[in-house]
Amino acid sequence: MDQPGESRLRYWLRKLRDKYRLVIMNDQTFEEKLSFRLSRLNVFVLVGGLSILLIFLTTYIIAFTPLREYIPGYANVGMSEKIYELQRRADSLEEAFTEKDLYVYNLKQIIEGKEIVDRLPERPDSTPDYGDITLSRSEDDSLLRSEVDAQRDQYSGRALTEAEGLRTLNEQEVSSFLFFTPIKGIVVNTFDPGINHYGIDIVTQRNEPVKAVYDGHVVFSDWTLETGYVIGIAHAGNILSVYKHNASLLRRQGNFVRAGDPIAIVGNSGELTSGPHLHFELWHNGLPVNPQDYISF
Repeated sequence: MDQPGESRLRYWLRKLRDKYRLVIMNDQTFEEKLSFRLSRLNVFVLVGGLSILLIFLTTYIIAFTPLREYIPGYANVGMSEKIYELQRRADSLEEAFTEKDLYVYNLKQIIEGKEIVDRLPERPDSTPDYGDITLSRSEDDSLLRSEVDAQRDQYSGRALTEAEGLRTLNEQEVSSFLFFTPIKGIVVNTFDPGINHYGIDIVTQRNEPVKAVYDGHVVFSDWTLETGYVIGIAHAGNILSVYKHNASLLRRQGNFVRAGDPIAIVGNSGELTSGPHLHFELWHNGLPVNPQDYISF
């Protein structure tokens, strides 16, 4: 006699092999359309095979076809290779630029009679921080200014006030020059010697070129704390033109420029400025004159 456990196992095996018929019929005429002879074992085998096939196809699509790029979170191997190649090229360019800068720096060291170096010195932060700076005129500076003014008045024969000095200008001589307009724009602050404003402020578009008003030699081209990048040009007839608050300078001290030549770029440099503009001054015989009397802006 079979054991109880074996009888139960045989019972389930027989159930798996029992045949069933799946019939598809017309609901109205009861006509048989399709008929399938199935068993539980066949159904399990069919469902298992389809599941394995679906898993295999999904794995193949993810691993070997471009459709894997559309699956969220799946990394693109080709993109990683491109990023690595770009990073390698960037590192090579950075190394090449560093070597070039070191070569130029050592050339400068040799010209100045200094020793060459193996690597570039660290560059300090070029961003000026004027937050803690307070500008005040020292006592020694005031005494020096008084002494210079006294000597100037002594050699001039008599002491002239600023208003008297302005009146002694030879207006006819200045007006005989045909000046080039340094920049086209809107004059927002006019010439007012009474408040120590010896020029005019011209607002224009950013990055506009500033041009020389007349032929002359650059006598000053450098950075100042209050007025930023400043360039001054000495012209014939003891005339001096000054251009302040520039973003950058295009001419150096000692250069000769023609009327209309670009000499700087409009900017907003220096402490005494509230926006991009050009502060333009015109001097004759050491005294300021109103640029609007001789130039149309």
